[in-house]
Amino acid sequence: MSVRIHFLPDDVSIEAEPGESLLRAANRAGVSIPTGCLMGSCHACEVELDGEESVCSCISAVPEGRSQLTVNLYADPSW
Repeated sequence: MSVRIHFLPDDVSIEAEPGESLLRAANRAGVSIPTGCLMGSCHACEVELDGEESVCSCISAVPEGRSQLTVNLYADPSW
């Protein structure tokens, strides 16, 4: 079962499979998430899920058991 991901503030949606990395899903959707280390240490790729939880998109996957997910990108001018 795929998960409908809505990326904010870009207002872009895409279908993704559980287990796919959030960063890969964003790339497929044409949404640019800044990256640094690609290991979750620098937090350059940190995003907010459903307005509640912050995760590093490079090491986080689309969760199972969900039909939809909202991913809000942070804007950090220093990256």
